[in-house]
Amino acid sequence: MSDAKESEQQENTTEQVVPEVAEAQTDAAAAQENGPFADAQDELDPAVKMAELEQALVEAKESVLRAQADAINAQRRAEKEVEKARKFALEGFSKEVLVVADNLERALSMVDPENEAIKPIVEGIELTLKSFSDVLAKFNVEAVDPHGEPFDPQLHQAMSMVPNPEVDPNTVIAVMQKGYTLNGRLIRPAMVMVSKAE
Repeated sequence: MSDAKESEQQENTTEQVVPEVAEAQTDAAAAQENGPFADAQDELDPAVKMAELEQALVEAKESVLRAQADAINAQRRAEKEVEKARKFALEGFSKEVLVVADNLERALSMVDPENEAIKPIVEGIELTLKSFSDVLAKFNVEAVDPHGEPFDPQLHQAMSMVPNPEVDPNTVIAVMQKGYTLNGRLIRPAMVMVSKAE
């Protein structure tokens, strides 16, 4: 009785195992035909792989060249900004001290140089103005005094236009206030009177 039960159980187990084995064999065959081996064969094709590698190399070289160019441009921009900041750091200060030069020049224009009583004072003002001008020149602050020159709107500001047949039209005939430049950049235009045709 027990032998019959055991043989029946073995038959049931065999029936279960056989379909599983058959199914596994079918899957393996399908994988060989359509599975990763087919892709691997394509990938292992030397001509295809070589073309892909060459394309990747070209793209990598272009990327490196672009990165180098960007880095060089950024460095140049930074150097220019530093140079510009260094050259024009005194711009605000220069504009403020120009008033001192203007006042010294006005003082000299108002006094009588023939008056012996104030001659020492005039000489003192002249020396002070000269020292002040030397200091400005040391820091590349240069005066723009365009008397007799053609009017230049880049450097001059016309306060008025006066008919004057003795000079060509658009000639500066009087300078009310000097202009100044710092390292070639205008920091204050010259206030001028300009001639015009009658």
